[in-house]
Amino acid sequence: MKKIRMGFVGGGEGSFIAQAHRQSAGLDGRFECVCGAFSRDPDNNARTGAALGLAQDRVYDSWQQMLQAEANRPTEDRLELLVIVTPNHLHAPISQAALKAGFHVFSEKPAALNLAELVALKATVESSDRLYGLAHTYLGYPMVWEARALVQSGVLGELRKVIVEYPQGWLSQDVAQSGNKQAAWRDQPEQSGIGGCIGDIGTHAFSLAEFVTGRQVSSLCAILGSHVDGRQLDDDASMLIKMEGGVSGVLLASQVCAGEENPLKIRVYGNLGGLEWRQEDPSSLIHRSLDQPLRLLRSGLGQPWLGAEAQQRMRLPAGHPEGYLEAMANLYGDFARAIRGGAKGHQVPGVPGIEIGHRGMAFIEAAIASHRRHSQWTEITTS
Repeated sequence: MKKIRMGFVGGGEGSFIAQAHRQSAGLDGRFECVCGAFSRDPDNNARTGAALGLAQDRVYDSWQQMLQAEANRPTEDRLELLVIVTPNHLHAPISQAALKAGFHVFSEKPAALNLAELVALKATVESSDRLYGLAHTYLGYPMVWEARALVQSGVLGELRKVIVEYPQGWLSQDVAQSGNKQAAWRDQPEQSGIGGCIGDIGTHAFSLAEFVTGRQVSSLCAILGSHVDGRQLDDDASMLIKMEGGVSGVLLASQVCAGEENPLKIRVYGNLGGLEWRQEDPSSLIHRSLDQPLRLLRSGLGQPWLGAEAQQRMRLPAGHPEGYLEAMANLYGDFARAIRGGAKGHQVPGVPGIEIGHRGMAFIEAAIASHRRHSQWTEITTS
């Protein structure tokens, strides 16, 4: 497979998420970074391009300049996939411009700043012949796919309960005032959107619950909080959820749980048993049965009890840990196959797309609306 030429908007020197993208994209040797508009700081932009070994004429001052210049390059040399790793407010406008210019797009989430902006982006995505994906990285883990397959197989019986939680501790103090740029822009509504914690990590918990169960959340009642003086957006969220088919549940997301790292966790229960998966131990999936001993399923190539979707997302034998970068690399792998396979339409098989982005934005707005109405039950609507 000829390597796919990718470029970055955002992700200059000091960006964790951009580095994760570049490492993940390179893991299977299917991509090469050929251009970028990495930072509005000219020095940072130049240093980042030099560190990546890019020619000076492909390190651009702005994303607008990059899209125009790359569109004018010869077909065999120009950018193919644009990766967007900017603050949230730029995701939709850059995505729309890139799609219209003829480039595939892989964007950090959320897809847009608000629901109205997302609806406009969705129209552009659906009318384009370019591919579009969202970096919901946790949906790239093999054992998340195995959990989904087990639910679909009926091994849990009739679904009844979902408990999903994502507690972090990194915003327990006012780190924005200490110079943490990642914390600073996340608390600015004009850059982050109307949701803080609920948008940053609550959407991960929400999409994981819908993906594993195959059911949509129909309504919720939420309590949001901001526990640090002067913070504009929420840093803590607790809610009850109702899903299709009478499934009830609990969703927790917080960035003020001091000492926590990234313990995203989901438990799903039916009348015949339950499943549990934890992001900090991603190779394990616990299966509890009503009348059988507990089973601990482990990821690894050649495990005959694991399904095909999980197996195709593994690279190593059992006992060799595969984590966050490998999960993101799975999304890039699916993107590569779709691009080089000449996939038609906007959806990349296996990669979260605009529909998941639409659901996530509707979730954010419903949670905030519920909180403002003193935690009244509020429907999630995508219209």
